[in-house]
Amino acid sequence: MTPDLRAQARQLAGDGRSTTWFETLYAQAEAGTATVPWADLEPNPLLTAWTGRAGVRGPGRAAVVGCGYGDDAEHLAGLGFDVTAFDIAPTAVNAARRRFRNSAVTYATADLLDLPPAWRGAFDLVVEVYTVQVLQGTLRTEATAAVASLVAPGGTLLVLARARHDDEDPGRMPWPLTRAEIAGFAAGPLTEVRVDLVPDGEEPPVLRWVGTFTR
Repeated sequence: MTPDLRAQARQLAGDGRSTTWFETLYAQAEAGTATVPWADLEPNPLLTAWTGRAGVRGPGRAAVVGCGYGDDAEHLAGLGFDVTAFDIAPTAVNAARRRFRNSAVTYATADLLDLPPAWRGAFDLVVEVYTVQVLQGTLRTEATAAVASLVAPGGTLLVLARARHDDEDPGRMPWPLTRAEIAGFAAGPLTEVRVDLVPDGEEPPVLRWVGTFTR
């Protein structure tokens, strides 16, 4: 993500205590006046590495949180999962449907903080990539619990997020998660299986959490 794109996203995100800016950004991108800084138009490489390393395959129901333009969802569908991918931004969801017109993925507009009751505890695999890290305060806490609530008994949650040490300044958006905040995904019915701190492929590399949890 270039400095200009980071500044653009930060201006819209404000203090991380609102979620309405996601639609604003995607709508501006649709109009050609902005760029979605995290949209690489390919599956997240940490996700593909994790699914390959762990031998993750369907069948089963999978959910992708904050799906954006749909690349992570399509990756999971290619592994044999019945995928529900959702985003709070209708413009993003519509763009994903256009990009993958013949997709088996169910793309839906939904708010992580107000999930359909039928989704609670309904998914064998839940994937959260970089959504929680752009929220702060009570929204971050609520979003963490909401992500965890999607996991079915016996299911798995994968969380990818920017990382920071406890004594580091959180800086500006995206605000990296501490080790304790990653552990917070297991505050309810989930159990932490493994949390790795890994560098990504950016230049210079950015440290990321790769957290796996089960219910």
